[in-house]
Amino acid sequence: MTEIRMETPGNTASDGQAAGRIWRFGDNVDTDAMAPATQMKGGIEQIARHCLAGLRPEFPSAVRPGDLVVGGRHFGVGSSREQAPQALRHLGVAAVIAPSFAGLFYRNALNLGLPALVCADASRLLDGEQASLDLDGAAVVLPDGSRVPCEPIPAFLLDMLRAGGLIPHLKRRLAQQRA
Repeated sequence: MTEIRMETPGNTASDGQAAGRIWRFGDNVDTDAMAPATQMKGGIEQIARHCLAGLRPEFPSAVRPGDLVVGGRHFGVGSSREQAPQALRHLGVAAVIAPSFAGLFYRNALNLGLPALVCADASRLLDGEQASLDLDGAAVVLPDGSRVPCEPIPAFLLDMLRAGGLIPHLKRRLAQQRA
């Protein structure tokens, strides 16, 4: 499995074996649900305390490091606010899986080091079920060992995820060039 360095509070998937509970959400979950406008002045900790609470009030307090968010079609529609994937990552979410993503959310998630996997069979991932993530194999592994395939993340984006996101990736590349 791919090693993903999660360098924000609550994220512990550094060994690449992210495993946890599946949190299911429906179609068209917008960035306002993840990063409510009313909380934007409070910083990421404040925003994270309200992340997805409008859809599932228990989510911000019950989500645990390694858990997986599974959405429906068009996950992350709405504004381009980076705080949406940042709040998920801050809460320890190991990855977001959906049949399709809003383009800006997808890119923001990867830039911030949060894996976003396109998965046509995301409906097979049941709410509350335990699962693990195999980024190299582009799949979610269920407790019975069966695999739900996802579209592979390109190698150059996996490298960026391994570094913890775009900024750490660029810092690492610059340091290598200077050496």
